[in-house]
Amino acid sequence: MDYWVIWLILAVVLGIAEIFTLTTALGLLGGAALVASVAAGLGLPIPLQLLVFAASLGAGVVAIRPIARRHLKGLQPRSQRFGIQAIVGRSAYVLREVTGQDGRVRIGGEEWSARAYDETLVIPAGATVDVIEIEGATALVYPRE
Repeated sequence: MDYWVIWLILAVVLGIAEIFTLTTALGLLGGAALVASVAAGLGLPIPLQLLVFAASLGAGVVAIRPIARRHLKGLQPRSQRFGIQAIVGRSAYVLREVTGQDGRVRIGGEEWSARAYDETLVIPAGATVDVIEIEGATALVYPRE
């Protein structure tokens, strides 16, 4: 059997394996085997075929893999905070004076019970605060500087 046929069979097998794994690595190997098949078809000896295979694989890694990784990264879902975790870090408007014991704030249109994160603080009504933490149904807040 001619070497170009062996390289071609290897390229096809790696291409099919790439379809099932979607790792890009097997596709790069298959492409390099295809280029080596062309080199073997031109009559290059085996050491040069291996050199062509290695060079085309290296070129593929340098040129194609960063592009593929960038596109695959875009397909991954971004982690979104939701529920109580989405409230932490937001700003709030003080409706009723907030102390270390109680108070009321408006967070995104909803009214929440609140306490000062630093229990020695007294935050007057009308101030803007940041939500530091949520404990149960109470927002722990700190005045915005």
